[in-house]
Amino acid sequence: MNNVRPRLTLMNEEQIQEAHRNVLKVLTETGVRVDSPVILRMLEWKLGLKSQDRVIRFPSEVVQEAIKSAPKSIDVYDRRGDNNLKLGEDRLRFGVGVTALFYQNPFDEKLDIFKRENFRDLVRLGSMLEHYDVISTVGIVRDVKEEVGDMYGSLEHIANTTKPLVLLVSDEDRFPDVLDMFEYLHGREVGDRPFVIPYFNPVSPLVMNAGTVDKMKVAIERGLPIIFSNYSMAGASTPLTPAGTLTLLMAELLAGLVISQTIKKGAPILLGMLPVYFDMRTMLNFYDPQSILISVACSEMMKYYGIPHCSTSGSGTGWGMDLIAADTYWMNTLALLLSNGHLAPFIGDSLGSKSISPTTFVHCHEIIDQALRLHNGFQLDDVNSAVDEIFKVGPGKSFLNQPSTLKNYKNGYYVSGVYPRYSMEKWLEAGSPPARQVLRRKTQDMMASAPVPDEYGEFIEKGEEFIRRKFHDIL
Repeated sequence: MNNVRPRLTLMNEEQIQEAHRNVLKVLTETGVRVDSPVILRMLEWKLGLKSQDRVIRFPSEVVQEAIKSAPKSIDVYDRRGDNNLKLGEDRLRFGVGVTALFYQNPFDEKLDIFKRENFRDLVRLGSMLEHYDVISTVGIVRDVKEEVGDMYGSLEHIANTTKPLVLLVSDEDRFPDVLDMFEYLHGREVGDRPFVIPYFNPVSPLVMNAGTVDKMKVAIERGLPIIFSNYSMAGASTPLTPAGTLTLLMAELLAGLVISQTIKKGAPILLGMLPVYFDMRTMLNFYDPQSILISVACSEMMKYYGIPHCSTSGSGTGWGMDLIAADTYWMNTLALLLSNGHLAPFIGDSLGSKSISPTTFVHCHEIIDQALRLHNGFQLDDVNSAVDEIFKVGPGKSFLNQPSTLKNYKNGYYVSGVYPRYSMEKWLEAGSPPARQVLRRKTQDMMASAPVPDEYGEFIEKGEEFIRRKFHDIL
């Protein structure tokens, strides 16, 4: 089969090598600050290095050894033990979620604090949409005591889907407790056929903060694959130039890689970045088209290293699921799908990533569906070229009843699962609905019909009992 597929390439081999040299120069001459005494001592002891004022510099041979030892692909399972994903070998996979503080409802798009019921509903919605392969932490639960918000959110996370989980825990002291609860509910160690991928990030510029690297150690020692991803504000925490941001963020990523491989050689890890810009006039961060280019460059560097890549989802832009958000989501989804990305786990947020919207889940699923059709290309062979059929029909006639039409008309072109293909007359007859209204109604219907996992009741009962027992002094 001769499959014609589009590809996006940004850097040539010489440019990749130059970028790598720049990154090594930062790591060998500037270094990174490691705020965890435990991790700093481990690096000094195992690597034979010396730090000064918590700053440690990594020789190029140490970095190269870490690149060599990291797995080239990562097996990820669902909660029931089936091998769903092989990150690093497959196409870009998508997920929903972000640690939002506010929920934007699908009725009138007003904001409210993020509640436990919102966590439940969003996980179920993301789980029923087929193109979302992982479900990330969707918010920080704020209608319970702050000290146990991560516990109740993570309980709703595991109870409402069987898909793999990307886990973010805002309170670093609760991270081991969440993993303990998962093991209690699941009945086996989380590292056995892992379905949980914890997400960690350093503090730019060049700080390996204690909370991040200590949690990395916990996750790696439990046999979990991890995501190590950083976040820039170009012009503030990183240089304003794309090349400068790429260099600094790549140096942080490779420092995280060295730490992971020093904790345990062969520890599975995905590396990636969220390269946003900082507007000094409004004091806000935002995605620029060159943010997407930096992400593509990062994906190409990861391909060069042979390390699975975690990309941005284009999230955070917009005031809900609006024209602003659609611009960024389309650009990001298509660019990363046509390059070398492996996982984009954070779809659905808006208003500077402070809120999350179920309508964004649904509309972005449409974007992914169409982008995948473009990514998959088409077959260019004798049958699909239909030369004989064209000869048979000849000039001035119709192909409506020809074999290629009859065989392919059901899936030969894109049909939206949300927006009807109205003629002008049908649209007027339907009351001239705005597209946003159609999206809201579809989202409401989907949320009302989202399936509930069989284990939901059992998990909630056991999980709440675990939390009460563990935190009785707080509750």
